[in-house]
Amino acid sequence: MTHSSLNTTDNEQLLPILGWREWVTLPELNIKHIKAKIDTGARSSALHAFAIEPYQKHNQPWVMFAIHPEQNNTELVIECHAAVKDRRIVSDSGGHKQRRYVIETQLLLGSAVINAEMTLTNRDSMLFRMLIGRTTLNDRFMINSSASFCQGIPNCSTSTL
Repeated sequence: MTHSSLNTTDNEQLLPILGWREWVTLPELNIKHIKAKIDTGARSSALHAFAIEPYQKHNQPWVMFAIHPEQNNTELVIECHAAVKDRRIVSDSGGHKQRRYVIETQLLLGSAVINAEMTLTNRDSMLFRMLIGRTTLNDRFMINSSASFCQGIPNCSTSTL
């Protein structure tokens, strides 16, 4: 028996493997693919957003925002609309606190379909347009920090929506 098998449960061996970065699809936001950093040090997940405008739809709070889904490409802009789930104070990696809109949207990661909470924040200065935190990962995956793109680009037509 190897040392690694002593520390791994049977259930953990069946979980899909994620690398430190993965491709994600956000079908409800019309985002076909976006590179996301897998960040087990972050509690919440964050999505790049700018031009954030709150509004009311059927007496419920909604938010319109724009996103540049591709790194280093500010020409491609997708306008998104989502119901506001909450507004929370979130600390970034530098310890700065910011009040952010929280939305819930469907996320495709490999063959997994997850209803995930996302905070909206401008990530123009960050390397990744999206960050996936522990709450979204929530015992669904094993992480291999030395690998990348283990799950490939999700295929909307083969995922169960």
